[in-house]
Amino acid sequence: MTNLAPRREPPEVRDLRFDLSDVPRYWHGGRRAVSLFFDNLSVFFPAGERFFMASVKAFRNQVKDEQLRREMDAFCAQEGHHSREHVRYNKMLADNGYPVVAMEQRVERLLRRVTKHTSRQWQLAVTCALEHFTALLASLVLKDPRIMEGAHPKMAELWRWHAAEENEHKAVAFDVYLAIGGSWLTRCLVMVLTTVTFWARVFGHQVRLMYAEKILFSVREWFDLARFLFLEPGRLPGLLGPYLSYYRPGFHPWEHDTYALLEQWKAGLGSRPAAQRDDGEKSALDTGCT
Repeated sequence: MTNLAPRREPPEVRDLRFDLSDVPRYWHGGRRAVSLFFDNLSVFFPAGERFFMASVKAFRNQVKDEQLRREMDAFCAQEGHHSREHVRYNKMLADNGYPVVAMEQRVERLLRRVTKHTSRQWQLAVTCALEHFTALLASLVLKDPRIMEGAHPKMAELWRWHAAEENEHKAVAFDVYLAIGGSWLTRCLVMVLTTVTFWARVFGHQVRLMYAEKILFSVREWFDLARFLFLEPGRLPGLLGPYLSYYRPGFHPWEHDTYALLEQWKAGLGSRPAAQRDDGEKSALDTGCT
């Protein structure tokens, strides 16, 4: 059984920027633990997305398919924009007194160890695994408006934009992995290790943020978070099947088709004031995989 990649247009590079200066501390409808869960995820993104870009860039000269090369460039540009906006997001968290700098440094140390002690193919497999996670989690944000119900408009739009683009480019690293001859066994082993490591870090971050907020021992806050994630509206257990499909030899990310959700998001993008396009100012992260 072969991995068949649908031929789609390269992801669109959208230079969206978010002014978070008026975002309240408990931006998700005043819910502290839920706001902190999304803040928790943001801590991973600047270093994580730099790692993703580097792992894909490492194989650009080995990929001969011109469309895939264009997709790689768009992937890197999108991830560069995400990293930039989450740097701003994390600065907001640090200004609120959370230990974000120390948490980011722990993520960076972990990824440096991965880079130092594993092969480039393993690093790409780690990217494939984490891209699968982010695409599945992001699909919930696109699918169910209740996920961002009550959230500050700018934060809701930032997370929807990030969720849409994660789904838009969810197969790029995977297709590069296939193109360079990555093995099924390696990607499955890496997924197991990545699953354990990632979710352990997420839990550790949540504990640290809730401790800083002085709600670590609040049964009410933990219950509110658990209900949000596992019952309504999150329904995380429903992602178990799509997650396990990754281990099937013939798996491809686009078998979980989110194309209609992406089209729905794009249809309303132009009318949303929360994010601003800025095509004039370019950062060092906007240059793609070249």
